[in-house]
Amino acid sequence: MDLRLIYAILLTLAPLTELRVGLPLAMTYGISNQVPLFLIFTLIILVNLILILILFLLIDSIHKFLGRFSLYRTWFDRNLARLRNKVSRIGRKYQNIGYTALIIFVAIPVPGTGVWSACIITWILGLDRLKSTVAISMGVILAGIIVLLGSLGIFSLIY
Repeated sequence: MDLRLIYAILLTLAPLTELRVGLPLAMTYGISNQVPLFLIFTLIILVNLILILILFLLIDSIHKFLGRFSLYRTWFDRNLARLRNKVSRIGRKYQNIGYTALIIFVAIPVPGTGVWSACIITWILGLDRLKSTVAISMGVILAGIIVLLGSLGIFSLIY
């Protein structure tokens, strides 16, 4: 396995780069080693999808650990719990729009709008994990397609 593919996977797991950087790097590996782009695309998407589950577990573990400290509990109760209550009152009315917004948020291929941010937003707002996982996954696939097409120069054909 080429070092570029390992870097691509690591960048796919990193918070700011994710598949937006990992996929083009993996594609250069695939093209130079005659690996079908479909396999490269699938690998990077799967890595990003697995990241969703890892992040939910990680966020829960960190919250549980920090919950042992009174300073964190006080801060959490004062800020996040209040925010969650406000969102839940408003969110009941607009819940389906929220998941669509989550898809669009993740699908926009710019740093800061990927799986990491979406999982944190889901946790902070107390959104349904299963619905959020589906929405984030759909956003990852759309972002992957956009990055793939952009990397292949498809968008330059439009202009």
